[in-house]
Amino acid sequence: MTQRTGTTGSIRRVAATGAALLTATVLLAGCAAPDKNSAGSTPPVPSTSPSPEPKTTLLAAVPDDNDPRFRFTHSGGADKISGVVDPAAKATELTFSQRSTDPAFTMNMSMRVIDDRVWMRVKLTGIDGLHEAMKLPKRWMKLDPSKIKDEADNLVYEGADPGNTGVLIENASTVQDKGAGTYTGFIDLTASDQATQAVDDVDVAALGPAAKQVPFTAVVGADGNLGSLTLKIPAAGKEKARTVVTRYYDFGKAPNLTAPSGDQVQTAPASAYELLNG
Repeated sequence: MTQRTGTTGSIRRVAATGAALLTATVLLAGCAAPDKNSAGSTPPVPSTSPSPEPKTTLLAAVPDDNDPRFRFTHSGGADKISGVVDPAAKATELTFSQRSTDPAFTMNMSMRVIDDRVWMRVKLTGIDGLHEAMKLPKRWMKLDPSKIKDEADNLVYEGADPGNTGVLIENASTVQDKGAGTYTGFIDLTASDQATQAVDDVDVAALGPAAKQVPFTAVVGADGNLGSLTLKIPAAGKEKARTVVTRYYDFGKAPNLTAPSGDQVQTAPASAYELLNG
């Protein structure tokens, strides 16, 4: 089973670039502050077949394009991304939140990707008139990927595993079933380029030998879906130890993702690309 890295890192970098530029601009402007397991009524018949390996069970629980739409969160340190994946529509929506203390304001940036189409919505709070000062509309903005530097090629739907949990689990060793849907083990972040890219917000090189044995805990829900994957990243150099957590939940209950239409959307103005490109 071959996994691939998803779009979470690309969109986070785009959003982080926009947030940093927006903070600098505000300062310059002087603004005032379906189940995978089935259950029957017939008692199970004992089987002599060996149980699946824990790692195999975990990989089978990773979301794929046959799953119903679901919600997710991804956090590690100061960054947190939340969103929805709708495999049937080949769609992902991610929301990145960043708070500035000087000046004090909050930016919520949402990116909706449906196949190869991209929309962005920005919500600014904490300073009156900031949307107008930055010439950023409050509606969804249809983006032209050719006008976005660096990450434009990656702003497309790339599968149902935005947290790249499948890639990480593939590079896991000593996986143990602890019961009640809980699994533990170690992940080698240096085992492949994909494994390193799957945690692009972690300085893998700085971890040194510790990058080969990063402890993890995974939880599989009663529905057979991967509920969470938690990595314990050790301290390295000036970087403090931290916990990286990806959660998948609300399978079949999350909202449908459709293209914004009517007065919900407009063509992105030049100010949007200035925000994204720095």
